[in-house]
Amino acid sequence: MSEPFIAEVRIFAGNFAPRSWAFCDGQLLPIAQNTALFSLIGTTYGGDGRTTTALPNLQGRAPMHPGRGPGLTSRRLGEKVGVETVTLSEAQIPSHTHTFRVDSTPPQPGGPTNTTSVAGSRSMNAWQTNTSANLVDMSSASISTTGGGQAHTNLQPFLALNFIIALQGLYPSRS
Repeated sequence: MSEPFIAEVRIFAGNFAPRSWAFCDGQLLPIAQNTALFSLIGTTYGGDGRTTTALPNLQGRAPMHPGRGPGLTSRRLGEKVGVETVTLSEAQIPSHTHTFRVDSTPPQPGGPTNTTSVAGSRSMNAWQTNTSANLVDMSSASISTTGGGQAHTNLQPFLALNFIIALQGLYPSRS
């Protein structure tokens, strides 16, 4: 690898951080041993600014550039946004109904055909392909509710890789 800039972040497929690099896992580092790094990142990612500074924490996160743009939400450097799970309320779901119609006539002798129903019991049909005759609404108690206010995952597709940050290297010039 070429000589990195101090505080440079790279994606890394290894299960170890190479020499002079550290995982972007939010760990606290002493400022006394990392003065150049502290002069670049300060307390952007945490730390008390007197004795410790923190590395960015990209565990389970996707990096995002800071800034703003037309139609976009403004983001600061080091800001943590997003959640791994979301619980939707009724107000967030489009209005809709679930109608399940059944045939109220008894099954036909000789078994179902492609225009008759599939028998659900001896006295009632469970399904009918001919949707123009003998249809009635099922009891609302027949279809149970679902969800129960539980969260669903809100993760984008991902491949687990590590992010590493250079602790030593070239100090970037400000020109």
